[in-house]
Amino acid sequence: MISSIANGLQVPLISYAATDPTLSALQFPFFVRTTQSDSYQMAAMADLVDFFRWKEVIVVGVDDDYGRNGIAALEEELNKKMAKISYKLMLCNQLDESEVMDKLSKSKLLGSRVYVVHVNPDPKLRIFTVAQKLQMMTDTYTWLATDWLSATLDSFPPTKKTSLGFLQGVVGLRQHTPDSSQKRAFMSRWKRMQQKGSASSELNTYGLQAYDTVWLVAYAIDRFLDEHKNITFSPNSKIRHMKISGLQIEKLKVFTGGNDLRDIVLQTNFTGLSGQIQFNQDRNVFSGGYDVLNIDGVSIRTVGYWSHAAGFSLSPPDARKGKQDSNCCLDQMLDNITWPGGKSKTPRGWVIAVDERPLRIGVPNRASFTDFVTEVHVSHKIRGYCIDVFLKALELVPYHVPYMFQPFGNGRSNPKSDDLVKMVAADVFDAAVGDIAIVTNRTKIVDFSQPYASTGLVIVAPIRNSKSSAWVFLKPFTAEMWCVTAASFVMIAVVIWVLEHRVNDDFRGPPRRQLVTMFMFSFSTLFKTNSEEYLTSITYVGLFFQSSVSVIKGYLIDGIRLP
Repeated sequence: MISSIANGLQVPLISYAATDPTLSALQFPFFVRTTQSDSYQMAAMADLVDFFRWKEVIVVGVDDDYGRNGIAALEEELNKKMAKISYKLMLCNQLDESEVMDKLSKSKLLGSRVYVVHVNPDPKLRIFTVAQKLQMMTDTYTWLATDWLSATLDSFPPTKKTSLGFLQGVVGLRQHTPDSSQKRAFMSRWKRMQQKGSASSELNTYGLQAYDTVWLVAYAIDRFLDEHKNITFSPNSKIRHMKISGLQIEKLKVFTGGNDLRDIVLQTNFTGLSGQIQFNQDRNVFSGGYDVLNIDGVSIRTVGYWSHAAGFSLSPPDARKGKQDSNCCLDQMLDNITWPGGKSKTPRGWVIAVDERPLRIGVPNRASFTDFVTEVHVSHKIRGYCIDVFLKALELVPYHVPYMFQPFGNGRSNPKSDDLVKMVAADVFDAAVGDIAIVTNRTKIVDFSQPYASTGLVIVAPIRNSKSSAWVFLKPFTAEMWCVTAASFVMIAVVIWVLEHRVNDDFRGPPRRQLVTMFMFSFSTLFKTNSEEYLTSITYVGLFFQSSVSVIKGYLIDGIRLP
């Protein structure tokens, strides 16, 4: 409403605390803010949810523009991460404890255990106080908070910060303000003011932004007066004739230099206590990112930093300027976090809902092979080897799974496994447990677990009983092949004898000696170097021998027969 009035009077409105993402520069051209829009903060919150691989969250927020619009921005950012808000707990601005207790009690029936709290700063911390009474600050729950929590805690005096044990494990965000000598000097002056009684509370980030906003306005007005010398107003024709009792709206006038003063504000660039004061095209100050806080006992630890460009890191955003690359978002990291209950292991983030329908497990009510699975007719209990395996598998699941067995069959005859599988595919049963064989047509409609029993499948193949024999080496070749091989040796022997007989004494002598030499030379050539020398040109013999080997190879390919 105030932004609309500022638009009509053309007076720049500068806010250091309005984070509503719907306060856009397009709708309110004279609205400028020196704090972060919740659309930017919710991007950090969505990244935090995605960092721990949670897919559903429950949001606790106030039912006003600040709460609704902030939650809408969170929902949009979560959708980008393939996550969602499963339930919204909208509370009144007063945060009535009875209302908070009623809605948190109902949320315990839901499956999600990740809570994102987005409310106004609350010194009484009523939401977490009620959550502790409901035993919701245990290791099965996860609590995330936007920067309202850090703003509240940073405002507490040191004596009050020693009683934060009920906030054990809460993770929150805080707008990052870089450390500087200017900031340290101001905090020292603030401490002296507290000692003198001039200040009663500690400073949070919004206090630092308020200080910078005052200086921003002072710089802008000083420059405006240097350029325009004076400030003038003109009557507004639209409200001149409006007379409402007690409001005197007709006396409001339009600031003639409003556009010039707004432009001077947007051109401002200086370093303040909260960091660099410079505005982007949406007329929001450029963000320095967020600190990720973790409450561990009575201490508030900074476990990391977040920036839109680099994601999560152990070093602050201002220390990484100029060092970011295309792979900066791949190595995101946070320090060790203590979760509710004092656990260091990241919570799963969900449980089976209390009102969730139990799993319907179909089991064959068999008449034979009852050791696998059957129903005991006296007690109507389901027992068997398959049931024992199923129950042992459930013990390995780290959460409770409600289920109920539903017998399939009359117990007088064995039911057909195909029918049971089809009922699982038709959603009559959620699953089936039993000695159900894994066959092709069944795997097309349902998924099977790994087999845990022998299938009993065998392959039947004929074999021939062969007696051991010294002539077993002859079996690789057929008789025809051995004949061809022998013939080739004879041909080689004849050729060698014809070529060597006339000039080589080794191939001369009595006919018997010549035959023995001829055939032994031909046969032994395959296995060793011969002692006999051959004196004729070996070219013809080599060519003939090569052709003979080719013939042998041809017979090997065509005529070989394995046993």
